[in-house]
Amino acid sequence: MPKTMQAMQIQKYGHVTVTAAIVPVPTIGPTDVLVAVKAAGVNPIDFKTRNGEVKLLVKHRMPLTLGHEFAGVVVKVGTQVQQFKVGDHVFGRPRDARIGTFAEYIAVAAADIAYQPRNLSFVEAAGLPLVSLTSYQALISIGQLQPGQKVLIQAGAGGVGTMAIQLAKSLGAYVATTASATRTPLVQQLGADQVIDYHQQDFSTILHDYDLVFDTLGGLNLKKAFKILRPGGQIVSVSGLPNARYGRQTHRGWLKTALFGLATANLTWWAHKYRVRYTFLLMTANGTELAQLAQLIEQGKLKPQVDQVFPLAQTQAALAYSEKGRAHGKIIVQVAE
Repeated sequence: MPKTMQAMQIQKYGHVTVTAAIVPVPTIGPTDVLVAVKAAGVNPIDFKTRNGEVKLLVKHRMPLTLGHEFAGVVVKVGTQVQQFKVGDHVFGRPRDARIGTFAEYIAVAAADIAYQPRNLSFVEAAGLPLVSLTSYQALISIGQLQPGQKVLIQAGAGGVGTMAIQLAKSLGAYVATTASATRTPLVQQLGADQVIDYHQQDFSTILHDYDLVFDTLGGLNLKKAFKILRPGGQIVSVSGLPNARYGRQTHRGWLKTALFGLATANLTWWAHKYRVRYTFLLMTANGTELAQLAQLIEQGKLKPQVDQVFPLAQTQAALAYSEKGRAHGKIIVQVAE
């Protein structure tokens, strides 16, 4: 085992350049595994973390290695780990305090990973943990989506959207999504029943009586989403703001909870007006859920959509491409062959 590794880091928050650094290979605790990273997925949470946009929710020490999901090979296991062994191919989303997948190695809790689906390459698998867990927790854990219900999935051609459409269809839901005309064939192929061309149409004037909206855009699109729900319906958002209920449920303390409540007063008002529920989702690592998703992947019910692959040395370019918001499917950083 080498003692040092290459990692892509930032030294401070802001619109800074991610640069390569030589750092010690991380040590592991008794319930951890050490993974040689083969590929890592790129997500909006990466540039939002870099910019300091989530520092009220997650605290990080500097310098910080970015990256929130990976696929790779186990090279060392903790003394209490029984479910994994050296040589296993795994994928996962490390918990918030332990991110850092844009590196040659990562130490991760065994509870946060699962066996990599046997029908996928490392590159394909690396783009799945975050988007599949986000979709699972939005549609199933919170949304409780049932067969025959109607769901709107915003930005269906994006990394989260492409996975959420497939998961919603596997649950037997009727799926509407927003996408450009050029990406309509893609989202239809994934299972979308109705596609709204956001360049030409306003989804809030077309859709009505929906049970669930999975909001990945925030802003005006989030505000409009309230209008299309039936009474009793709900919005699950990964791009809106955390509300007071989120603060209480995640034990953020009275001050942050109060600040969350003030910041989302308009969302609370809209929820009362339309008699619906608004929930903010900050996805959490969960190896058990990931293993369930891996089964769906091996059954062919969920398929990865890879947009572009960058080498580790071009992580900065991968983040810049992600920040443009034009990716259709997942952006991947390939760490090793």
